[in-house]
Amino acid sequence: MSHVLSTGVASPADANTFFEAQLKYRTDPADLAADLLAGEAAIVVIDTRSPEHYGKAHIPGAISFPHSTMSPATTEGLARDKVYVCYCDGIGCNGSTQGAYKLAALGFQVKELIGGLHWWRQDGFAVASGAQAGVLQEGGIACGC
Repeated sequence: MSHVLSTGVASPADANTFFEAQLKYRTDPADLAADLLAGEAAIVVIDTRSPEHYGKAHIPGAISFPHSTMSPATTEGLARDKVYVCYCDGIGCNGSTQGAYKLAALGFQVKELIGGLHWWRQDGFAVASGAQAGVLQEGGIACGC
């Protein structure tokens, strides 16, 4: 018997609902970079790691906002009409998930960056360092999708 088929297969309608939901919750480095390069004002990128890690390397344009500091008081200055894309180191870290969870619980629209900073770099996108957010100037590899 097939290992792939042994657990069943979702109906096309169920699969459509599932994958549509995934796209609502996550984005990838290529799509995020395209929006940053286009100057998409509705997107705000949040680095959910420590300020020390942010200072060493971060996505250009990202703001440092460690998930451990997110609260009603610390989010008062965030705009409610933006979509916040949270990221951390990568798939072995859940800082982006925790940040997105906390922001969503506080009423903000959020997405999580698939693969975090690791996949951002793997796709050839530049990083910034230091305390300043910086600006993404050029793209990495073109997505093969």
